[in-house]
Amino acid sequence: MTYEEIMAVLKARANPENAKGMARFGINSDNLLGVSVMEIRKLARHIGKDHFLALSLWQSGVHEAKIMAGLVDVPDMVDEGQMEEWAKEIDSWDICDLTCNNLFRKTVFAHGRTMLWAARSEEFVKRAGFVLVATLAVHDKTAGDAVFLEYLSVVERESGDERNFVRKAVNWALRQIGKRNKNLNRSAIETAHRIQALGSSSARWIGRDALRELESPRVMKRLYP
Repeated sequence: MTYEEIMAVLKARANPENAKGMARFGINSDNLLGVSVMEIRKLARHIGKDHFLALSLWQSGVHEAKIMAGLVDVPDMVDEGQMEEWAKEIDSWDICDLTCNNLFRKTVFAHGRTMLWAARSEEFVKRAGFVLVATLAVHDKTAGDAVFLEYLSVVERESGDERNFVRKAVNWALRQIGKRNKNLNRSAIETAHRIQALGSSSARWIGRDALRELESPRVMKRLYP
């Protein structure tokens, strides 16, 4: 399918009522058609992988086309310049999370970007850094514990950020690291307790919510059978 054909399909499937519902969940309504992620994924499977098509889809500015771009792009053809450009143009939490999980984490630059983006001031760039940590904790089976122990120090450092989309990503990263294995579970629990003691409302919520899962019977049973 060509870029024009894809855009025509997305616009034909526009659902204003669905778009209103998505906006109520904090999704940016600018250029939002209301096409479900399920429909986008199905269309992406039909299209296949195409790096240059992905670039055009992203540049369209249409919300669903940006999500599509992350699905059809080729990780081995993505460079750091593209990642930086896209990260700065993210304007909604769902585009952030889906692009990180579907594309950015699969690039050779993923771990390097986490440290850089987590230290940034822009809300969705910073969120992207911690979403990458969370998704790498789940999917990168080759990285050693030392990598994620370093990420825990970044989680602790940034836990005072009160912005909702940032603190939720920091919390997500902490929980995913702590579910990776026994050693990281212990370290994540210790980190969560320290974060709770930092005093800010964001830090207290991050620590408390993470401990609820990391010390839950379900996680304990899986990690300490």
